[in-house]
Amino acid sequence: MSEMLYWKALNRAMDAEMAADETVLTLGEDVGLYGGTYRVTEGLMAKYGEWRVRDTPISENSFTGLGVGAAMLGLRPVVEIMTINFALLAMDAIVNMAAKIPFMSGGQFPMPLTIRMPGGVARQLGAQHSQRLEHQLMNVPGLRIVVPATPQDAYWQLRQAIRSDDPIIVLEHELLYFSKGEVDEAAEAPPIHQAVVRRQGRDITCIAYSQMLPLALQAAEQLATEGIELTIIDPRSLSPIDWETCARSVEQTHRCLIVEEDCRFAGAGAEFAATLQERCFYLLDAPIRRVAGLDLPTPFNGTLEAASIPRVEDIVLAARQIMTPPGESA
Repeated sequence: MSEMLYWKALNRAMDAEMAADETVLTLGEDVGLYGGTYRVTEGLMAKYGEWRVRDTPISENSFTGLGVGAAMLGLRPVVEIMTINFALLAMDAIVNMAAKIPFMSGGQFPMPLTIRMPGGVARQLGAQHSQRLEHQLMNVPGLRIVVPATPQDAYWQLRQAIRSDDPIIVLEHELLYFSKGEVDEAAEAPPIHQAVVRRQGRDITCIAYSQMLPLALQAAEQLATEGIELTIIDPRSLSPIDWETCARSVEQTHRCLIVEEDCRFAGAGAEFAATLQERCFYLLDAPIRRVAGLDLPTPFNGTLEAASIPRVEDIVLAARQIMTPPGESA
């Protein structure tokens, strides 16, 4: 076990799978000579050659479609879309091809395709480079989506995605690339779509994913000094969702708080809230509450940008409100 940066864990996962299976290749803008925008493919071209580490033109739909074709022919391509914002240009290949071909072919063509997408609000990149878009991808039957929040999960889930015969989107938050954490490359990985309880508490179940997970953990520490204990659940996957782990916790705490960076309207948090309300309605002592990004294009101004997405203090306030009896102020 060693401490490792998030991007390095992804790099090690790529290296391990390329060494173990010669059908694994990666393609995208700047993945070769440059080593990837966030260094995830650093050193791989020198080790495996330009046939398996392919720099592509700036044409997302074309090289994602190339990945779909390669997967149909038995290869295991890992497509890197430089930022999730550019995935909008590849939606035809992702939605109409990758997600549907296995079903439309009656299983004759599996789709061992992994698509990596960095995204999220990453400090003044402007509205067109600060999107999340998981709400759009979650609405596509046939796609699987993972959201690793730690270096260990980045390592595990990328390796598992590459080995899978289904199309899997790996959503990586840009602010997590230089976060550090313990990585045990020899450990047995949990199932790729299984949620993990990161902190145990008695009062509120807090579901937070990706970059919101460390914020939720910080909020939990602050709330603990006030006598409010949060259970923090990292879903690790947005399609499918591990409902059993989430519902089991809500059954214990009787309260639920969902934290997401994406816009509130029709987002992942809305799906969590709706399904958990259906499953746990008679066990809830308070309405399920959501903390989410504002429903507007992300401002460029740094102060406004910070105010447009959840902060630790927003999570703390929401938790206090959940614990406050009706008619009283938090």
